[in-house]
Amino acid sequence: MGKKTVVLSVKTNAHNEMIDITASVENAISATGITDGFCMVYVPHTTAGVTINENADPSVRRDILSALKHIVPDNLNYTHMEGNSTGHIKASLMGSSVTIGITDGKLVLGTWQGIFFCEFDGPRQRKAVVSFW
Repeated sequence: MGKKTVVLSVKTNAHNEMIDITASVENAISATGITDGFCMVYVPHTTAGVTINENADPSVRRDILSALKHIVPDNLNYTHMEGNSTGHIKASLMGSSVTIGITDGKLVLGTWQGIFFCEFDGPRQRKAVVSFW
C-alpha cells in the first residue's frame, strides 16, 4: 500500500466560505493506490472545520453559511482577545473531521454529497490532513 497520510493545501478566499475538496481527496486516494478501506479528513485549525453535504447546488453552501451567521452573530460581547470568537464557535459546530468509506478506489458518498472545507477566519492558507486505513 502507498502513503497512508496526505496533506492537502487549501487556499481560502473569504472570511467565511465552504470549499468543495472532494476531488482533492479523490486524487489523494488514487495517488495512494488504496482500493478499499476508510479515509479520515481532519482539519488542524481552530477556526476552520470540515463537513459532508450537498455539492450539486451551491445555494446549499450559502444557506449553511447564512444560518451559521444567524446562530453565531458577530455582535455578541465576545471576550476572546483575537476577535475571532465566531470562527472558533462555527468550527466547533461543524467539527474537525469526517470519515468516509472507500470501495473499489472510490469514496462512498451519496449522489449529491461532497466534502467541504469550512473557513471561518479567512482568507488564509490552510491544510486538511487525509489519513487512510
